[in-house]
Amino acid sequence: MVKRRMTGKQRREQLIEVGRTVFAERGLKGTSVEEIASRAGVSKPVVYEHFGGKEGLYAEVVDRDTQLMRSVIENALNCSGYRRRVESAVMAFLSFVEDHTDEFTILTRDVDPEQQNTYSTLLNDTVGNVSYILAGAFEKSGLNPDVAVLYGQALVGMASSTAQWWLDVREPSKEVVAAHIVNLCWNGLAGMVADPSLRDPELKTVGENAKYYQPTEAPEALQREHNRQLQQGNDSTVAAPTDSASPETP
Repeated sequence: MVKRRMTGKQRREQLIEVGRTVFAERGLKGTSVEEIASRAGVSKPVVYEHFGGKEGLYAEVVDRDTQLMRSVIENALNCSGYRRRVESAVMAFLSFVEDHTDEFTILTRDVDPEQQNTYSTLLNDTVGNVSYILAGAFEKSGLNPDVAVLYGQALVGMASSTAQWWLDVREPSKEVVAAHIVNLCWNGLAGMVADPSLRDPELKTVGENAKYYQPTEAPEALQREHNRQLQQGNDSTVAAPTDSASPETP
């Protein structure tokens, strides 16, 4: 049987897939055009013809992977309920790590200062979206919307850094990890629960009959600070939300 030749478009897509795999394994510096060509079953000039070299191929891979992750996160934030948005966004980060491991590895490991569409720009865009949502929530609660960007940075940073940690350990399950991140984001240190669970029915629930966590060190100080925040109203510090106090049904 005569082997059917790929079209130019098909060959380009093949090289992108092969390049992604090699970049995830070896990084940009450790990857050679020769290895990419060998795995793709083509000569080196074919790689140069399509991308001009490994840097051009790498830039294409990063751009595609960044766009993919951006769409995943934006879709996760496109729901109602502030707690549901937090849960959905955290699960989106962790699910991307699980379903697109090579893509996430490339985005978070190699940083090209000349690349415009990067993981860093993606996080900045996400901070902007989250801050916009938080500002609306703060206004409804009588809190200072000017500090929304601070909390946006904190929430996105927490989810991103934890996702990078989970990339290597993969334990516990992503549902458990997400539940604990949401526990800290939503309840705060003074109101954390020992066995948190996700509430969104579309997300897998982990942990039942959660009992409130009692800190073993300085619980009175934590509680006093939490009560002080609750009483400050329009102060720039945001109190840990509860179901009854949240501006929107979670």
